[in-house]
Amino acid sequence: MMTTMIAARVSPGRVGAVISRNLGALRSGPAYWLVLVSGFFEPLLYLLSIGVGVGALVGDMRVGDRSLPYATFVAPAMLAVAAMSGALAETTYNFFFKMKYQKTFDAILATPVRPFEIALGELSWAMIRGSLYTGVFVIIMVALGLASPLWALAAFPATMLVGLAFGSIGMAVSTLMRGWQDFDLLATGQFALFLFSGTFSPVGDYPVAIEVLIQATPLYHAVELVRGLAIGAPSWGLLVHTAYLGAMVLAGLLFAAGRLQRVLCV
Repeated sequence: MMTTMIAARVSPGRVGAVISRNLGALRSGPAYWLVLVSGFFEPLLYLLSIGVGVGALVGDMRVGDRSLPYATFVAPAMLAVAAMSGALAETTYNFFFKMKYQKTFDAILATPVRPFEIALGELSWAMIRGSLYTGVFVIIMVALGLASPLWALAAFPATMLVGLAFGSIGMAVSTLMRGWQDFDLLATGQFALFLFSGTFSPVGDYPVAIEVLIQATPLYHAVELVRGLAIGAPSWGLLVHTAYLGAMVLAGLLFAAGRLQRVLCV
């Protein structure tokens, strides 16, 4: 009921104004463009070094009843990581700076824009940034023969959902941060997810207790969803991963909007 009431008061025009403000920041100089582009290279380098390089030593991997080259196994995971990294970069460091130091949101609230619309606009912009990364990454995967064009295209909307999910959680966490030092904890958690979410080896290779723990983490569901589509192996289980990520979007967005209301509207 509360979600319906909030959505009824949301103005697409005001949300669009928040997105337009972020687009305008692209004209501030080359520095922002360098930051924007730099986030794409980390998952690409991991793909080339581990997926392709180490993959030549590893051989094929078993996914269900299929055998895949190691690079084909790793590439969809790096695609999910690219979506996560792009969204988190925008909704953590940038979001926190605008909220606490630049006072951007205080200025926006002097207009008719409300906290929920700020959160929705910032989340939409984070998804756009993440989609830039994943769009280029999809093209590279197809060019390297790591995915068929049709299945790579089918995986692209899934990466947008991944960006929304991690972007909303990133905003929620940022509203709780006291200073830049707190982001060290976030970076540690993000790196742990990157290593242990089925990115480089199947989660079934771990002990049962660790496997269950991994299956409760968000990047695992993102990787499984994107991988299932990218390799052309859709199943009903992908709906579970989709529902998990969808719940992340809703919970993170509502929490972040509520926190903005309490922190800024006092």
